[in-house]
Amino acid sequence: MNDVIRVLVADDQVMVRQGFTVLLNAEPGIEVVGQAVDGADAVAQVAALSPDVVLMDIRMPGTGGIEATRLLTSPADATVKVLVLTTFDLDEYVYEALRAGASGFLLKDASAEELAEAVRVVARGEALLAPRLTKRLIAEFARLSPAPHVRPAERLGGLSERETEVLALIAQGLSNAEIAARLVVAEQTVKTYVSRILTKLSLRDRTQAAVHAYESGLVRPGGR
Repeated sequence: MNDVIRVLVADDQVMVRQGFTVLLNAEPGIEVVGQAVDGADAVAQVAALSPDVVLMDIRMPGTGGIEATRLLTSPADATVKVLVLTTFDLDEYVYEALRAGASGFLLKDASAEELAEAVRVVARGEALLAPRLTKRLIAEFARLSPAPHVRPAERLGGLSERETEVLALIAQGLSNAEIAARLVVAEQTVKTYVSRILTKLSLRDRTQAAVHAYESGLVRPGGR
């Protein structure tokens, strides 16, 4: 990633696009390189502009945010991160967007500071984005997923006992530093575990790892 985080804003409402563009361009180290009017436009502009992060509205006419997110993140060599935008804190579509490959979500009424920090966190790919409600949302909508037909251990890609423990802590929203403190190990050791987990489970980032932990039954909604 470049020193400047390149952002594409995708929303069918021109005022929303322009508003987020103004807010983000005022932040150091962030540049809005384009605006898209719907999901199909977003996919085309990502191909042309190669942004680091797409700020993606979920509900748009035509190709919506979920399908666009899936198209952008499904290629094996995809590097763009998607941060989905929603009006409601428990929007039923947000969970599907996370499953489709989004790295996190943000409410449209977020402050300029929250917006900028969310973009930076997603661009780094270092932590599960939880500006306010992501952890609760993942847990809540994991309830809607079909119950696993196999034991969690059979769905965890041969993770070691320690890797499984780290995955559970990721799903609880802990950062690398917090996991290191909990397990009494070096933070670099945790980073190594996280990298192994993502590789073994063929996941793109920590948000996807958290979703997988809930869907596999390793972590139960509302508890561990």
